[in-house]
This record gives sequence, structure tokens and C-alpha cells, in this order.
Amino acid sequence: MDGHRKVIMLVDDNLSNLKVGKTALADIYDVFTAISAGKMLELLESIAPELILLDVMMPDMNGYEAITVLKNRMETRDIPVIFLTAKSDGESELKGLELGAIDYISKPFSVPLLRKRIEVHLLVEAQKKTLLHYNQNLQKMVAAKTHTVLKMQNKILKTVADLVGFRDTSTGSHIERTQRCLVVLLSALIDDPGYAGQTTGWDVELLQQSSMLHDVGKISISDTILQKPGPLTAEEFSEMKKHAACGVRIIEKIEGDDTDSEFLSYSKIFAGTHHEKWDGSGYPNSLRDTQIPLLGRLMAIADVYEALTSERPYKKPVSCAEAVDIITRGRGSHFDPYLVDLFVKVADQF
Repeated sequence: MDGHRKVIMLVDDNLSNLKVGKTALADIYDVFTAISAGKMLELLESIAPELILLDVMMPDMNGYEAITVLKNRMETRDIPVIFLTAKSDGESELKGLELGAIDYISKPFSVPLLRKRIEVHLLVEAQKKTLLHYNQNLQKMVAAKTHTVLKMQNKILKTVADLVGFRDTSTGSHIERTQRCLVVLLSALIDDPGYAGQTTGWDVELLQQSSMLHDVGKISISDTILQKPGPLTAEEFSEMKKHAACGVRIIEKIEGDDTDSEFLSYSKIFAGTHHEKWDGSGYPNSLRDTQIPLLGRLMAIADVYEALTSERPYKKPVSCAEAVDIITRGRGSHFDPYLVDLFVKVADQF
């Protein structure tokens, strides 16, 4: 034992049994006695025993009824119960065990046997609590470690995203601004019934992080094109369009055999489909309407809004109102009509 005197509650309608039981246990445990199940329930309002010894055959409320009450109460359901009974048939024992008792001790009981059975069960309960405590601490440790890993992952991704930004001087903080726009749209769509079946289980924070890689394919594009201080020629734009498919290939290399990564799966969708258009005129795969993943259709709006409202060497930024008007005019051609309507509702948040 650990030096702490455990509290035992002995419940029996026979005063002689209560006296014998208390005498047998009082040198080891703090023993509280109850002459009925009702008295036991009263005592439990102020006493929290480590174990209850419960007689089966009692008037008013028998042991089976009493244990049912105990197991249905939040504050008492975890207290281990050992039945004390003169009945020795297997059916009675099975009933008690099914109701939640941990053991049966027949009356008249052997004092050494009673003490040993209580000792063993209290040890088991103590080990269960220790294991539960260990598991709770382990979960906290795992959560802390996971947080550290995710923090490092985000730093790596931010570095990769910044690398793209440093090469493409025209985009500046495009990635961060696009992320903020995307979060507004994601939050609105999750709360909207229109696509409820498709947004179940979406984690906005995870999707926001995944979107950081939507332009990672620009790493493969020539500096001459990325840093050109003016509009691209048709040939240059054709080369620029390759960044979407290239982004998917880069993420697939990062992914390797880990095809179950939600983070990278979302990243591929953002990278590969944010330049597709509702009418099929986009790139890289000329997908149309719902062939385009929902996340790609959302990113298309966020990406265009950010580009319109940002300054570039070859253009001035337009106002938020103008950007909303341009995107609205792209309803049903460039953008998903439903998502444009949703965008208009939350545009003031941009």
C-alpha cells in the first residue's frame, strides 16, 4: 500500500455483518458502514470511498438496484463495487458482474480472503489511475511535440513561399494576402448551406497553411519572366502558365510515398487548379464548372482579388469596389456563380 489509508464503505442490512466486517478491516482501512442502500447513497454525498462492499439481499433497495443507481451517477460510477452475498449460484454472480461489480465474495466470508481480495482490487484500481494519468500526460506530450513539428513545418513552408516571392518581385506579399482572403471565403462557405456536404470536416487553419504552396511552381519559371517590369507576351504567358502543373509535380516530390497527407493533398489542389476557369478556358487542364475542385474555385477568387487590389510594376491597384465589380462580371465564366454570390456577401471583410 502507499501509506495512505484507503476509505472502504461496507453496506449490509445485518448489524452483525457490519460489525464483523468493520473489525476485520479497521486496522488497515477507514471503514464507513451503512445499514441500507439508501443510507449508503446519503453517505456518498459527503464521502468518496475507494471501494464499496455491497450486500445483495437487502430490503427496500437490493444490491442489484443499488449498483444500478451508482453506475448511473457521474460522481459514483467509477467507484469499484464488490458484492457480498449468501447466494452462490452462477446466474446471480453473472447478473452482478453484468451490472458492473468487479467481484463476488460469499458470506460468511473468510477475513484473510476478504482482506486479500480488497487489497488486490485496490491495487488494480491504483494501477488503472496511474495508467490513465500516464496516458493523459502522454497525450499532452504528443500534442506539444505535434505543435512543435507543425511550427517547424510552417517555417519551412514559409521559407519556400518566401523563396518564390523573392524571385517573383511583382508578387511581394501575395501569398500572405491571398491566405487572408481565402480564410474569409472558407469561413463563409463552411457556414453556408450551399456546399454543406462538401465542407464537412474542413479545417480552416490547415487549409490556410496548405494554400501557402499554391504558387510554388513559379520556382521553375525563368527570372526574365518573373521579374519583367511589364505585361507578358503571349509566348511568355504560355511559359508562365506552366507553373500550375509544375507546382503539382513539386508537391508530389515532397509527398513521396506519404499519399495520406491531408496537408499536401490540399496543397496540390490549390497549386494545380487555382487558374482553372468555370467555363473551361483556364489552365493547366481546361477543367470546367464542378470538374474544378471546390478549393480551387475558392482560391481562384482569392487569387484574382489579391492581384487586382495590389500594385504591380506594370499596373496600379484597383479599389476594393472595382475588384468586386470585376469578379462579379466573371460570374459564370471565370468563377463559380454560387461562390461569386457568396464572395459579394462577405466582400466588406476583405
